Amino acid sequence: MASWLPFDLKRRGFIGAGLLAAGAAAFGGRGALSQAEQAPSPHQGHQMPAAGSQSYEGGGHMNAHGEMITVGDVDYGRNGFDPTAMLTQWETGEVSTLPDGRRLRTFQVTAEDKEIEIAPGVMFPAWTFNGRVPGPALRATEGDRVRIVFKNFGSHPHSMHFHGFHPARMDGIPGAGLVPPGGEFVYEFEAKPFGCHLYHCHALPLARHIHKGMYGLFVIDPDPAQHPEAAAVAASRLLGTPENAQWQEMAMVMNAFDTNFDGENEFYACNTIAHCYAKQPIKLARSRPVRIYLVNVTEFDPINSFHLHGNFFDYYDQGTTLTPTLKTVDVIMQCQAQRGILEFTFGAHAEHEPGLYMFHAHQSEFTELGWMGMFDVVEALS
Repeated sequence: MASWLPFDLKRRGFIGAGLLAAGAAAFGGRGALSQAEQAPSPHQGHQMPAAGSQSYEGGGHMNAHGEMITVGDVDYGRNGFDPTAMLTQWETGEVSTLPDGRRLRTFQVTAEDKEIEIAPGVMFPAWTFNGRVPGPALRATEGDRVRIVFKNFGSHPHSMHFHGFHPARMDGIPGAGLVPPGGEFVYEFEAKPFGCHLYHCHALPLARHIHKGMYGLFVIDPDPAQHPEAAAVAASRLLGTPENAQWQEMAMVMNAFDTNFDGENEFYACNTIAHCYAKQPIKLARSRPVRIYLVNVTEFDPINSFHLHGNFFDYYDQGTTLTPTLKTVDVIMQCQAQRGILEFTFGAHAEHEPGLYMFHAHQSEFTELGWMGMFDVVEALS
């Protein structure tokens, strides 16, 4: 029987029995997941929504999922990255001009071994790009020449495999860009096609290198000049344009962690930290549209998903079209490496009052083990 079936009791059986706290302790961390039957508390020691936002009656947003949430706080300073800051941190590289007039974007990326905290008190021995999981969200424009200077400071051979067009010698597989410890390689190719893509290590064993944290978003914005039939839409996706500035854009990477290395995940997250956006809801201006660049790199589970409460979105699978591939949906599924762009607004319907709107995977287990957050919708951002 496949290990991912919902009635596999090796790790999933204890969830129904309400033993989440004991389960988290067994995973080797000193932090724990609270039990649903625990006496309710309005704060649990976590940050509440900002002043002026609406909260649920009787104890605040921490009660919105029945107190089934990680207890305590992750030390982002020690990690060296903050999942809230990650949402809008786009790495655009050093821009220069080639002799033929084309724009060149040069990125510096390093691999290193690093222990990170993925839930309160739960440490994970990660392999990282630029010291973070996920790695930096690289962003270029369609037609740019992209150059990635990759240095391996880790203890194992690593590479960078980009989803997109590139020559065979730049593929980031053994024999084509695999870098030994202490080595360096320069990947170079043209940024095409436009869309929401990703990169990841392609060293063997592949599952281990991906699961340990070696992945990141790779976004290529469309060039409006190349798409006159949809120039306005293309301009809205092009970082730095007035049209793009109207959007609230976010980078979200769905991932998970097998903390006892038995081939099954114990924690699930978006941008690595379990329940981070439940404890620190993402503030959105009600009147401005939202665009999410979403990618799934969850190992050891066949699919992941995204569900938005109280709203619907348009979905651009792979992000390679300027018209939606799905319209007016509230749940999408992604297999590993699948990605897409979600667009929605909380300002189009009178029903969308300011307040907290949940988003999460629609596999209940994933939600309970960390992959759940909140949008804190306000009239205007201060």
